[in-house]
Amino acid sequence: MDIKTYLKEKKELVDAFLVEYFSSPSSPKILGESITYSLFAGGKRVRPILCLAAYEACDGDSEDILPFASSIELIHTYSLIHDDLPAMDNDDLRRGKPTNHKVFGEGIAILGGDGLLTEAFYIMADSLSMRNIKNTALIRAIKDIAFASGIHGMVGGQTQDLLSENSDPDKETLFFIHKHKTAALITSSVRAGAFLANCTKPVLNAITRYGENIGLAFQIIDDILDIEGSTDELGKTVGSDIRKKKMTYPAIYGLEESRKKAEELISEAIFAIRDFSNKAGPLREIARYFLERKN
Repeated sequence: MDIKTYLKEKKELVDAFLVEYFSSPSSPKILGESITYSLFAGGKRVRPILCLAAYEACDGDSEDILPFASSIELIHTYSLIHDDLPAMDNDDLRRGKPTNHKVFGEGIAILGGDGLLTEAFYIMADSLSMRNIKNTALIRAIKDIAFASGIHGMVGGQTQDLLSENSDPDKETLFFIHKHKTAALITSSVRAGAFLANCTKPVLNAITRYGENIGLAFQIIDDILDIEGSTDELGKTVGSDIRKKKMTYPAIYGLEESRKKAEELISEAIFAIRDFSNKAGPLREIARYFLERKN
């Protein structure tokens, strides 16, 4: 299969839903402007696409869950807005554009992120917008996403990331940060697709192992790109991890060992879903594509 075509088509579906959903003006107007500024500044829609691909791998029609999958992008975008704030990473550039707080000020940026996070769960809970989805499956998926997004997942990881700046490199702390800050929501994105398809426990376990491995690999590759990438390709300032003395894989293991680890994780992810049918082809190809990405 042509994975680039698949990613493009799914991204267009997600974008079309989000554009339609946010087409009505909000009040106050500036809040809507802040939200849509960051939401439509670019982005690959990786997490929604993984949710759709996992649902397809479990014999579902991905358009059944388009609202749910798309809402995961709201959570991801909120995290980027808050992560860029002066009190956090203090970044000026995101997806090739000035960060949200540089355009709207810190207060509106914080509220825009708050709005995105809350609206995500409003969309997820609207079962009437999704065909063929049982309410019990929907509740399981929402609970899993909430767990991965909050103190037990992404927020916990971001907290440890902040606390670990300027600290001596530590392998256990590094693994904790990457597992929670990035891998948790990626893993939950594929798990949600499986939940919504009412998959069996063995399928869920395999999908979970797949997600954990690609999630960790995704962040390791991000760490590498922060050193080897360019600002034009990444859409953000490169070298920031080194300047802020972040705890990263290259900082502890070096570039070559980090790259090798990412490759091993991708292989383990593909092996985890070895017994799936050809409908899991997109999941396999997305994993391989992660290793090739430049942004």
